[in-house]
Amino acid sequence: MLVMTQASTTPTTDEATSQRARAYQGFTQQIFNGGIRAGQFISQRELMLLLDMPLGAVREMIPRLEAAGLVKTVPQRGLQVAHVDLKLIRNAFQVRSMLEREAVQHFVRTASEAELTAIEASHRQILERANAPDALNDRSLLDDAQAVDWGLHDRMIDALGNDILSDMYRVNSLRVRLIKLEHSVITPGRLVPAMQEHLHFIDALRQRDAALAVELLEAHISSARNRVMHAPLEQVRSEWNLPTSTDRRTL
Repeated sequence: MLVMTQASTTPTTDEATSQRARAYQGFTQQIFNGGIRAGQFISQRELMLLLDMPLGAVREMIPRLEAAGLVKTVPQRGLQVAHVDLKLIRNAFQVRSMLEREAVQHFVRTASEAELTAIEASHRQILERANAPDALNDRSLLDDAQAVDWGLHDRMIDALGNDILSDMYRVNSLRVRLIKLEHSVITPGRLVPAMQEHLHFIDALRQRDAALAVELLEAHISSARNRVMHAPLEQVRSEWNLPTSTDRRTL
């Protein structure tokens, strides 16, 4: 006798892992886009809707977020995204500096001329667009600049070939971006000096000058930290007459 069995609707282990990973990826993307903000309270069901993921995947993702210090559970309030304070700013930028200092000393020795040429070209293209008369009408400029800026930092870390360090750096990058979204905005006027800082740094890489590259890197990170700690948000908005609801990007 043929027995018909009903297909199980319970996700397999691989499917559950994949869903959890996609939920985490969606969470990080919301941080990049400003959809999730520092200090924000959010429920599991709100996360489910925001990420378009099943509740089970969201619940399984939460311990990973808690372990990384990106969220915490507040009794009777739900989940709170990491709150930005001076301690978080100091710690996050210190971790960033330590990891990138190690990365740049390796990258300056191992990066090929072809790769450095391509990196420089991408920065000069952004700088050219930022200096164009119609820069304010270039809707994708800030997003493209952010991708180029963080892409260089990510690439140096990944060039170490150490998955543990890459994971640590990615998590800390989320903290840094939460901090910057909370305290500063990037406008074309701020984009230009950021790209110029990178070009000086890239030139040191091309000269294979490790000491200079480290010095410029630390100055770049210090400049970013100081902008976060000291730049009044409303002053930055008024720089380009930005409305309060303007999307905020970070460099």
